[in-house]
Amino acid sequence: MFLIGELLVNMRGFFGLIGFGFITVYFSSYLSTDMFIIMMLVYFLGIALIVIDGKIVNDGTLAMIGGATTIIAVGLSAPTWVSGLYSVIGVILGGAASLLFLKVFKRREMWTKITLVDQLSSEMGYNSMKETYQSLVGEEGEALTDMRPVGTIVIAGEEYSAVSNGQWISKGDQIHVVSVDGTKILVKKTQDN
Repeated sequence: MFLIGELLVNMRGFFGLIGFGFITVYFSSYLSTDMFIIMMLVYFLGIALIVIDGKIVNDGTLAMIGGATTIIAVGLSAPTWVSGLYSVIGVILGGAASLLFLKVFKRREMWTKITLVDQLSSEMGYNSMKETYQSLVGEEGEALTDMRPVGTIVIAGEEYSAVSNGQWISKGDQIHVVSVDGTKILVKKTQDN
């Protein structure tokens, strides 16, 4: 929990020291000296792969391999398969619980390099809607092609690509614009045909 928490929040190594202390006590209580060193190396290799993925590669492959390596190191160092299973479950629950650190402590900035922070909203200056399309709502026009369900319409001499919401509209039928979403124009056949 503390080692993963160190990756998520900026605690200047304090959580890392606590996590290394706990994992050292865990490994040293179950293993002989030579196996203790091997399992610690395997465990720290897994942690290093997670950090390298977060800092350099940023595709998640090394992080998944590192996470699996740490879980395997914890599970294999237990004296029985039952205690190994409990240890693995504890690591997984501890990793999930480390997400609670994000609510309390300042986030680490390294994760902002791989995630989109900005929202693509109109308040931020992004707009997928053509302003002229919004004024088409309620306008009447004619189907220039057969619409099954996509086709071309003409309104006030301008041609637009439109969708008929599953309704088949024949060429020449009168239509009216129901709604506009971005550049998608939704039309319906006028009932008086």
